[in-house]
Amino acid sequence: MFLRQAAANLIKRRFRLPSRTVSSTSGTTTIPLSSRTKFSYQYHGPKDFSWRMNYSHRDPRVWLFLSGNAAIIFAIHSNTVLAKDVSIESSAENDTEGAEAMGLRKIEDGSVISNIHTSKWRVFTDKGRDLFLQGKLEEAEKLFLLALQEAKEGFGERDPHVASACNNLAELYRVNKAYNKAEPLYLDAISILEESFGPEDIRVGSAFHNLGQFYIVQRKLEEARVCYERALKIKARVLGLNHTDYADTMYHLGMVLHLQGKGKDSEALIQDSIRILEDGGQGESIMCVKRMRYLAQIYMKSNRLEEAEKVQRKILHIMELTKGWNSLDTVITAEGLALILQSSGSLKEAEELLERCLDARKTLLPEDHIQIGANMLHIARVAMLNSNQLKKVDTSKAICELEKARDILNESIRIAQSSLDKSMRQNRKIHSYGASGDIGKNFRVALVILLQAFDALGLLAITKQELEESKDECLPNSEAENALLRCISTYKEFVTEMSIAEFPEVKAEYLKCLKHLLSLNGKSTTQTSQQSTRVNLQDLRDEIKRLELQLSPSRNRKI
Repeated sequence: MFLRQAAANLIKRRFRLPSRTVSSTSGTTTIPLSSRTKFSYQYHGPKDFSWRMNYSHRDPRVWLFLSGNAAIIFAIHSNTVLAKDVSIESSAENDTEGAEAMGLRKIEDGSVISNIHTSKWRVFTDKGRDLFLQGKLEEAEKLFLLALQEAKEGFGERDPHVASACNNLAELYRVNKAYNKAEPLYLDAISILEESFGPEDIRVGSAFHNLGQFYIVQRKLEEARVCYERALKIKARVLGLNHTDYADTMYHLGMVLHLQGKGKDSEALIQDSIRILEDGGQGESIMCVKRMRYLAQIYMKSNRLEEAEKVQRKILHIMELTKGWNSLDTVITAEGLALILQSSGSLKEAEELLERCLDARKTLLPEDHIQIGANMLHIARVAMLNSNQLKKVDTSKAICELEKARDILNESIRIAQSSLDKSMRQNRKIHSYGASGDIGKNFRVALVILLQAFDALGLLAITKQELEESKDECLPNSEAENALLRCISTYKEFVTEMSIAEFPEVKAEYLKCLKHLLSLNGKSTTQTSQQSTRVNLQDLRDEIKRLELQLSPSRNRKI
């Protein structure tokens, strides 16, 4: 309860919403937005690969497409919702009040007999929605433009149905990343709703929530924060502090504050949004689990491993109860807990969990699925950490752990290589039609795993040489050098083939490999050893500097 009150107080303190005048499709409109614009373009820095559930805030198609005798409706949740023939009681009165003024005849159920323009609006909206869902965006755009025009002529320039049409078209432009076209439409929709229902109406609050989602996609964090705060204030007044829709906006505001580096306020909001769901009997819902995952990630990034472990154990308990171990969702959750335990030094439990995950994946997935290769990579890393702990106690056991890790890494490499080859064959088959997004994503995952496995194999060879107390430490470790050179050649081969060099997670793994190779060869001090290496150290340094510049925080901030 304290956190809830603190969150409410936070919103009260922060609400200072100066007006901002913008040019929109209906003229100059003044709406309460921040007058200061801040831009933050960020990305996740290089981290060990782990699977995540596909809960993304980057596709917030949250307004309803309307059809039939529909009053304007705005979805409150952040999930994608497409409307059917629906209406809302709170807006039906507003619709019928203006009917006579527009020359439309009312009937007993409160709906309005259509004129030619409103009929066309319904048809264009329905057809545009269907085309949108089919991915035919160019055709859908033409129909949504026609629907907007018919709504204006049939209902009036400032009618809520026009706000609906504006929003539908704005959503299409957002999906097409035509942000400069989408924003004025979103703002027009809000302006019309404020005129129709008042600035504190729940539909206005939902519209501001949606606009916040639009800004988050563009990494306009300050604008998103202002929109979410406005939405939260309205929802608090209309719905109350214990409503799940209030908690939804609270969670999204918490995400924005986290990305802005305001950790304390962010955590209070996210924790309270989780608590509201739990108090409402939704503690095991997908929505609640999603928020707990995000909270665990925050704890991990700030190295608060004990708190992260506690949250992740809670999530795993929910997944075991609701889905069992015959679900990949449970496996992925358990793997996440294992990685946290690995980071905190609880290697035995981490290894046991990863082994159980591997057994489950071998049952649920094809033999050479990339998730199996990733799982093996995690197990190999735990074995290498075990070896590091054993080297001061029993060298022979430490070497045995390294040999075990080497065998597992080689199998992980085989699976990742197989997955890459398969993706390349598929890419060549569809090349004339353009690359598939799914293939590109799967390819990047497999490539990251392969680069990490080669890099780990190189480090393993170095560690093994140290344990075996090589007599000639000046000479480069050929086994380690071979692994690192394979990492580099793999990057150059596949990145050229698939044109994915722009993805930072791939570049980050390549950079780590280059640094390890430079360190390995930099230890060579004699002229003979320098001549024996197969790399040019100056070329390595130049490549490292180039990549560091590309991945520097000044050019790419963490998301």
